[in-house]
Amino acid sequence: MATIGFIGLGNMGLPMARNLVKAGHRVQGFDMADAQVQALVADGGVEADTAAGAVDGAEVVITMLPAGEHVRTVYGESVIGRVPAGTLLIDCSTIDVESARAVAADAVAAGLEMVDAPVSGGIAGAAAGTLTFMVGGPDASFARAEPFLQVMGKTIVHAGGAGNGQAAKICNNMILGISMIAVSEAFTMAEKLGLDTARLFAISSKASGQCWAMTNYCPVPGLVEAAPSNRNFTPGFTASMMLKDLTLAEDASEAVHAATPLGREAARLYRDYVESGHGAVDFSGIIQMLREA
Repeated sequence: MATIGFIGLGNMGLPMARNLVKAGHRVQGFDMADAQVQALVADGGVEADTAAGAVDGAEVVITMLPAGEHVRTVYGESVIGRVPAGTLLIDCSTIDVESARAVAADAVAAGLEMVDAPVSGGIAGAAAGTLTFMVGGPDASFARAEPFLQVMGKTIVHAGGAGNGQAAKICNNMILGISMIAVSEAFTMAEKLGLDTARLFAISSKASGQCWAMTNYCPVPGLVEAAPSNRNFTPGFTASMMLKDLTLAEDASEAVHAATPLGREAARLYRDYVESGHGAVDFSGIIQMLREA
């Protein structure tokens, strides 16, 4: 079993860290919110007063942070230059590709191994240990990281070199954001045309319109049991988080001159939804805004 420094115990990080504790690892946790740290301690984790304290004596460092600027700061000030050569670093944050590659380069220059491993699966997946990890980094670093990721997730995919995990995440979530809007538009139009939504679901879920947003996360209640639409859009993945990922995709498309007109329109619509006060609602709740348009 390993000693793991875990920095960032938010809605996703805390259940991920708990699963590592359950697997028998010593997890030294730090978060700006002390209540989150104490929640980990209550489940067998070890309290750290600072980010730097969390990595003391750690063989593995895992981070789950809000944005690229936080990742650069934490690794620059509290990890790289503090942990010994050979330490494995796993960043599970969803950030811009440029920051992921810059931090990885600094880590390698310091004799460390690093992978970027953003996740898909939401809060429920984090709690259940069924997350999907999209991993960027060298083959050897991926091989070292995989056993730890398997404790927290079900599907672990090596996407290539440094930053490719982030690239995969934002491409995937751009598809998800666009398809959720498409599903919401189609079901809203069906309602207005007098077509029973259950009948549309029975048809489209088996026809060419089938997609994950429909068959696993349908925004119309009563059609998919596990969907947030059945719980008044209590979030598994908030609209604010979807907007964050779509904005990252927008920025990345500009950087590499990729044409993403639907991705940009999806970002605009989610921005409108979040700015109207629905940032904490599940992202599938955007159907409510489209119904009122």
